[in-house]
Amino acid sequence: MARLRNRKMFVRPTAKKKQADVDHITGDKIPRSFVFARGKLPGSLRQLQMNLRKLMLPFTALKLKEKKRNSLKDFLNVAGPMGVTHFLMLSKTETAPYLRVARTPQGPTLTFKIHEYSLAVDIAQSQLHPRCPQDLFKNAPLIVLSGFGSGEEHLKLTTVMFQNIFPAIDVNTVKLSSCQRIVLLNYNKDTKLVDFRHYSIRLQPVGVSRRLRKFVQNHQVPDLRNLQDVSDFVSKVGYGSESEGDDEAATVTLANDLGRVNKASTKSAVKLQEIGPRMTLQLIKIEEGLCSGGVIFSEYGTASEKRQEKNQNNGEDAEENDEDSD
Repeated sequence: MARLRNRKMFVRPTAKKKQADVDHITGDKIPRSFVFARGKLPGSLRQLQMNLRKLMLPFTALKLKEKKRNSLKDFLNVAGPMGVTHFLMLSKTETAPYLRVARTPQGPTLTFKIHEYSLAVDIAQSQLHPRCPQDLFKNAPLIVLSGFGSGEEHLKLTTVMFQNIFPAIDVNTVKLSSCQRIVLLNYNKDTKLVDFRHYSIRLQPVGVSRRLRKFVQNHQVPDLRNLQDVSDFVSKVGYGSESEGDDEAATVTLANDLGRVNKASTKSAVKLQEIGPRMTLQLIKIEEGLCSGGVIFSEYGTASEKRQEKNQNNGEDAEENDEDSD
């Protein structure tokens, strides 16, 4: 017995499941990202950084460790072996915070000025019934871009950059159960601002009362003690007459079952609920390389454009002086 007590128990370590590098359906390389800071950030921007990491799940480093002495080259050296394709970098100057989105290892880099932002916790506190279950982040979000189709080169580059940050989907084979989040970017050509929003997606069967829907979803026996008949449970005022989600413009017909409530060949209402973070961005600059290289676009004009404008103004002034002398 003493010999048995002294024997050490061997426990086989459980190997973590490695994420695939290539999408098994589309065959494309799955994009991965690092979200980190350049320079010191105030507390609210640190929270925004964590919000962005959560938004980029599951193909990002949620617990990426940063140190003050880390240079951009340090992140780049680690990015290669880990298959990281994009950097999202937050920084803060005396005038405003900035977000840079870069393709690794050679660029390009898009620099956005953050005019306004709201954290996920602020959005949840403003809602009566906030909804953000943990399994919401098991799959990457869908990406929708609106207002970027004007044909301008810098808007085309912005479209391509954001489309490639998230995995591509095949509409013929994608599982509806994996489409639980959506990132919306809307460009306003008048203000030149980009509204950045993050929503959760859920489906509700059309024509089914909220009480019945909750009964099916929660697997709980309802309290019928104060009711004369089971029909009272269905037709009770305030529940049976609900018309939530019955708008025809927001309904879809499902091709297959989705959960216990939404059945194939029936109409379901698409409900979006904002989960944050929320940002209002302005594209300031596009560089050819990774935070370096030639400037493809600048909101304030490139150096060559400024020289050309200056030469043009000098030429016009010279013509006016000649006319005055005549």
